[in-house]
Amino acid sequence: MRRYSAFAIAREALRYHTGWERAWRSPEPKKRYRVIVIGAGGHGLATAYYLGKNYGIRDIAVLEKGWLGGGNTGRNTTIIRSNYLQDPSAAIYEKSRSLYETFSQDLNYNAMFSPRGVMMLAQTHHEIRGYQRTAHANVLQGVQTEFISPERVKEIVPIINIEGPRYPVLGALWQPRAGSARHDAIAWGYARACSAMGMDIIQKCEVTGVRSEGGTVTGVSTSKGEIDCDKLAIVVAGHSGQLAGMAGFRLPIESVALQALVSEPIKPCMDCVVMANTVHGYMSQSDKGEMVIGGGADGYNNYTQRGSFHHIEETVRALVETFPMISRLKMMRMWGGIVDMTGDRSPIISKTPLGNTFINCGWGTGGFKSIPGSGWAMAELVAKGEPGPLAAEFGLDRFKEGRFIDESVAAGVAH
Repeated sequence: MRRYSAFAIAREALRYHTGWERAWRSPEPKKRYRVIVIGAGGHGLATAYYLGKNYGIRDIAVLEKGWLGGGNTGRNTTIIRSNYLQDPSAAIYEKSRSLYETFSQDLNYNAMFSPRGVMMLAQTHHEIRGYQRTAHANVLQGVQTEFISPERVKEIVPIINIEGPRYPVLGALWQPRAGSARHDAIAWGYARACSAMGMDIIQKCEVTGVRSEGGTVTGVSTSKGEIDCDKLAIVVAGHSGQLAGMAGFRLPIESVALQALVSEPIKPCMDCVVMANTVHGYMSQSDKGEMVIGGGADGYNNYTQRGSFHHIEETVRALVETFPMISRLKMMRMWGGIVDMTGDRSPIISKTPLGNTFINCGWGTGGFKSIPGSGWAMAELVAKGEPGPLAAEFGLDRFKEGRFIDESVAAGVAH
C-alpha cells in the first residue's frame, strides 16, 4: 500500500495523477476463509481491521450485499462523544473517541476528525439533575465533561436563543473533546487498510443462508456461491434480526428508521454540535456550511431509508425555537437509516447459540460514534472466543438475567 502524503500529492500532480492505486481490491470470493465478517459498514470493517492489526488474523472475507459503507455508515450525522452514564458504556465509547483522535495517523487516511465539542442542552429541571449526575459519573470514569451555565452556552454558541418561551436553556452537559468526523472516510480508511493486509472485501455479495453442522457454523450461502469459514461475525446493524434468523436464533431488538436532513450551505455560524433532548432535535454545521439536522427515531418498526414530511416538521419546529435563524434556510436533502434498538438502548457484542458465531448489533442511534471501539471489542471476542473487558457486559445473556445497561436517557434521542 502506497502511503498518502504531501509529497505523494506533489509527485502525482507532476504526472497528471496517473499513478494512484485503487484504494482497495475487489476480488472474487475464495472457497474458504478463517473468518467471515458479514457487513462492510464501519463496524464490520473495523472488526476485520483490528483482527488483523491486534491478532494477526488476515484470512478474512468481509461480505457486503450492497456497496461498501452504503448503509448506516453513510447515512448518519457523524457525532462522536463518550459522556454516557453507565460505566460499560462510557468505557467503550471513550475507547472509540480516543481511537478516532489518532485514526488519520494510524491508518494513513484523513478522517477529518474535528474535536469541536458536543453540548447537550438542559431545558428542564429534571434534565439539570440528570446531566449533573452524568457529569459526576464521568469524572469517576475519567471522561472529561462538565455541566455549564446558560451564559457559558451562549458564549460558545452565539446563535442560540437561551430564553425560549417553552423550553429555555438552563445549562448544558459539555464535552469539549467530542466532535465529528467524515463518515465515508472512516469506511474507506478501514477498507484500504484491510485490503492492504490481504483481506477480501466482496461487494454485491448477499448472504442468503448460514450453514452449520453439529451446532457449529461451517459457512454461508451467498449470491456468489457457497463460502466456508471457521468463524462467523455478524455485523449488519438494522438487518441483524434477519441474519440471526438465518443462524437459528432470535434477538431482543427492533428495527426503526432514523431520519436526518441538511440545509443549504451558509457562512460558518456554529462550531460545535448542539443536542436538545427535550424537544428532540440536534444540529451541527458541516465543513461545507450545511446545517446538519436530526431528531428522534421513528415511532414504529420499519426498514425505510428515506425521510418523511411529518418528521421534518416535528424536528425543525422543535429547533426553530432554540435557533430562530434556521427558519429562513432552505432544506437541500433528507434521508433515513435503519437502526436496531435494544430494550436498554445498549449494544450487543456477544457469542451466540450457534458455535463460533458472534454478533455485534443493537447500537441504535449511537452507531457511528462507537465504530473504532466496537471493532476493537468485537475483534477480541472473535479472536479469543470470549469477550474482553470492553465487551464483557454487553452479552446476550444480560437480557435473560436482567442485567440491563440502561442508557435510554443518554442514547434514546437520535445521536
